[in-house]
Amino acid sequence: MARPHVLIIDDEPDICELLAITLRRMDLDTATCGDLTSAKEMLDKNSYDLCLTDMKLPDGNGLELVEWMQKHSPSIPVAVITAHGNVESAVRALKLGAFDFVSKPLDLKDLRSIVSTALRLKGSDGNADEAELIGSSDAIRGVRNMIARVARSQAPVHIAGESGTGKELVARLIHSGGPRRDGPFTPVNCGAIPHELMESELFGHKKGSFTGAIADKPGLMLIAEGGTLFLDEIADLPLHMQVKLLRVIQEKSVRPVGEIREIPVDVRILSASNEDLGSLVQDGRFREDLFYRINVIELRVPPLRDRGEDVLELADIILGRTAARMGVPRPRLSKTASKALKKYSFPGNVRELENILERALTMCPDGEIDTDDIELRAVSTAESDRSAAAGGLGDHLVEVERDAIVKALEQTRYNKTAAAKLLGISFRALRYRIKKLGLE
Repeated sequence: MARPHVLIIDDEPDICELLAITLRRMDLDTATCGDLTSAKEMLDKNSYDLCLTDMKLPDGNGLELVEWMQKHSPSIPVAVITAHGNVESAVRALKLGAFDFVSKPLDLKDLRSIVSTALRLKGSDGNADEAELIGSSDAIRGVRNMIARVARSQAPVHIAGESGTGKELVARLIHSGGPRRDGPFTPVNCGAIPHELMESELFGHKKGSFTGAIADKPGLMLIAEGGTLFLDEIADLPLHMQVKLLRVIQEKSVRPVGEIREIPVDVRILSASNEDLGSLVQDGRFREDLFYRINVIELRVPPLRDRGEDVLELADIILGRTAARMGVPRPRLSKTASKALKKYSFPGNVRELENILERALTMCPDGEIDTDDIELRAVSTAESDRSAAAGGLGDHLVEVERDAIVKALEQTRYNKTAAAKLLGISFRALRYRIKKLGLE
């Protein structure tokens, strides 16, 4: 079997030699050149498994090569070498499609890690298992295409979207479609961890470091080693933890509570929120420097109301899975029920559709789900159309949100924790919305 072949582009002979020696010790073949023109010629004539390029070249820069390779050799991962502290250039390279970056002075351990991860892309088409992302609408096809693009990169991705749209599913598909797919996928709900325990949960702790620390405990960051850490509802991360997370991302190491040394960590960070992080930055509730670190690439998941043609396709799959899980015959949707579902705005998105159909499945007596079996929220169809026309879309959505929260609180006898779980949001987010909507 042929050894992987790496192209090194740098106009400093000493750097080229150092990189070549390091990679040959990893049992890799190398080729070198010193400028952009030669690199393009070599990429046209030869086959490579990875490209390492310096950012500054005599006849151009690494960003130009990244853009050129996205058009001519998109299957070859390219990593850029940047000057120390030049985060802006590194972020631009990642947005253009670079696999990763390494800073000068070169840390050879980091370099070997990046190269090993990049080479795991060989033999993979970089596509995630799209069968799990159900739908044929243009909106969901755009999400699939974006997943395929960002899965091959190591760039941090922020997944934005309303509650219930499937942000964790998107994160899992990015993980499974990339070079870290054989490593762990570790999801963390930032809104579900008490603030006083968050540092210990994320970074771990040493025995005796605080009351109750009866043994060493690895944090979720170390558990995700070699894989992906998914920080769900990252907007709920308190400011003091935002500072600590930023440092971990920058230094690629963690310090457990009570530990005096730093422990190197190799993880890809994915995050998600149903809140607008940009607005939180303006309000002083989210650090701007962390925002730019985690939001190198934003992937927005569309709400179900923007995927009208997907509703019945999703309903069919959900009914089949739910019936199999419950051990009952698969029901069918009546024409009137199908029509009602297509007209409904789904404030709770796909999660709400699942809940509606699961309830309906337990209620229908004759194997057919009719309109009487599905419970749709009061503000829907014709009534929602009138509301939107009278008060504008913004006012309409506020009323929908208010109605959903009130109904959830009533169903849970005003237990806010249970209501937040029913709505698919964090307790903190629910508390914020209750105050914002004047429902206290």
